[in-house]
Amino acid sequence: MLPSDLVKYKKNSQKIIALTAWDSISGSIAEQANVDLVLVGDSLAMVCLGYKSTLPLTLGNIIYHTNAVSRGFKKNIEEQPLVIADMPFLTYQCGEDKAVEYAGKIIQSTYAKAVKIEGAEPEIQKVISRLIRMGIPVMGHIGLTPQSYLNLGLKKQGESLESQEKIKKEASILEKLGCFSIVLEHIPDLLAKEIQNTLTIPTIGIGAGNYCDGQVRVTADLLGLNDDQPPFCQPIIQGKELFMKKLKEWVESERLN
Repeated sequence: MLPSDLVKYKKNSQKIIALTAWDSISGSIAEQANVDLVLVGDSLAMVCLGYKSTLPLTLGNIIYHTNAVSRGFKKNIEEQPLVIADMPFLTYQCGEDKAVEYAGKIIQSTYAKAVKIEGAEPEIQKVISRLIRMGIPVMGHIGLTPQSYLNLGLKKQGESLESQEKIKKEASILEKLGCFSIVLEHIPDLLAKEIQNTLTIPTIGIGAGNYCDGQVRVTADLLGLNDDQPPFCQPIIQGKELFMKKLKEWVESERLN
C-alpha cells in the first residue's frame, strides 16, 4: 500500500485502522491484527525507552525502531501494513534543508513509506511543502501535538471557538500543501466531524471521536500496559495486571520446585 491509497479508503467509506509499534514483537502483533497502517510514533520514547515525554527521542532512535518493527512482519511485502514514521523533535523544526536530510534518512534507511509531522505553523508549512516536492509523503498532525506540550500542555484542544477555527484552518492548509492524511488528536467530536466532512483526504483520529475516517491507538495504551492511561483511550484488557499476575504465579511455582 502507498500513502496515497488511503484516499481510496475515504472515497469508499472504508474505515482506516492503525496501531503504533516500537519493536519486532509489537510490529508482528499489529500485522497479525490486520491493521491498515503501523505508525512508529515518537510515543515509543515513553512506551519503550522510559522517558517522561516524546522530546528526547532522536533520529537514530526512530530509524532503529522502525527497522525493528518491519523485521516483525511475516506477510509478503505487498500484504504488509503501510509503515509511517514520526519525525522526532528538532528534526523538522530546524529548517527545510535539515528536514529534507533527516526525513530522507528515514525513508532511505527503513521500510517507512511516509513521515508524520506535528503542527501547521508557517515554518512547518514550508517544511511539509518542501518534503512533498522532494518525493517524501507527509501525514499531518494537529490538535494536541505532544512535541509542543511545554507550550500547550497535554490538554484537549479546540475547546474555544477561536481554537476551533484555528484547527479547521490548519487542516485545510495541510490538505492544500499535499498531506495524504491528517491525525486529529484530542479535539471535540463535532469539530473532527466538521473537518472530516470538509477534507478530501482522510482524517485519522486519536481522542477525536468516531466521525474520523480512521483511528490510531498507541498499542500499549490499548492493551493496558501503561500505568498512566490517556483519558481518550480505555484499555481493551488490563494487560499489565494480567501479565504480572501470571508471572508472579510462575515465579512462586519455580521457587517451590
